[in-house]
Amino acid sequence: MSDAPVTWAVRLEYDGGGYVGWQKQANGVSIQGLLEEAASRIAGGRPVPSITAGRTDAGVHAGGQVIQLDFPSGFDRDARQVRDGINFHLKPHPIVVLDAALAAPGWNARFSAIRRRYRYRILNRPARPALDAGQVWHVKRPLDAQAMHEGAQHLLGRHDFSSFRAASCQANSPMRTLDRLDVARNGDIVSIEADARSFLHHQVRNMVGSLQLVGWGAWTPADTRTALEACDRSKAGPTAPPDGLALIGVDYPDDPFAAT
Repeated sequence: MSDAPVTWAVRLEYDGGGYVGWQKQANGVSIQGLLEEAASRIAGGRPVPSITAGRTDAGVHAGGQVIQLDFPSGFDRDARQVRDGINFHLKPHPIVVLDAALAAPGWNARFSAIRRRYRYRILNRPARPALDAGQVWHVKRPLDAQAMHEGAQHLLGRHDFSSFRAASCQANSPMRTLDRLDVARNGDIVSIEADARSFLHHQVRNMVGSLQLVGWGAWTPADTRTALEACDRSKAGPTAPPDGLALIGVDYPDDPFAAT
């Protein structure tokens, strides 16, 4: 009998408020730790290591995070049992498995991904949020979403994104290809949609912080390119808070959930 692990793909939705982020850490409760503990419960107490498509920071949410779970050899459950069993043991945490699928040989949640998709939501009104508390960045000053969109287009393509990179970023290179950065208003909500194969640490939040400067007129749309070309974090805007950010999807050449 083979000792190879039985690899499953799961898609998660979670509220990141109150957690130290995806990754297990010594100083608090993580999404990863809770998920691995729940997966272990349906694997007879045996450890179930995980690999994520993208680490989310403390306070960042997900609507389509993809995780690889490597169950021990001999693990035999169907997709419904994996999904519902893990969800039972995740209660009462706001972390839910939406889909589960047995992964194809060689599939890897991180390295097989070809696109990550993020959404950032700004509540742009004088009154603070009630229903959306913890899910948006509340900006009282009126924002021009069209100007923000124009500024965003200067960041598209392959560039050195050092100006939008956290000092703690561990990536080997600041070069990234930004495929999409769209800004649109729907009522009081200004949404920013960002797509790329991969992002630098805090890249989306740092871009949003710069775009809000464009939105209230402190910058022109072209100033985003000036900041980009400076390759200097101090030349870009502030880091937007984590509350408004969510990883909404991860794309693969062969979608492991296509048949679910």
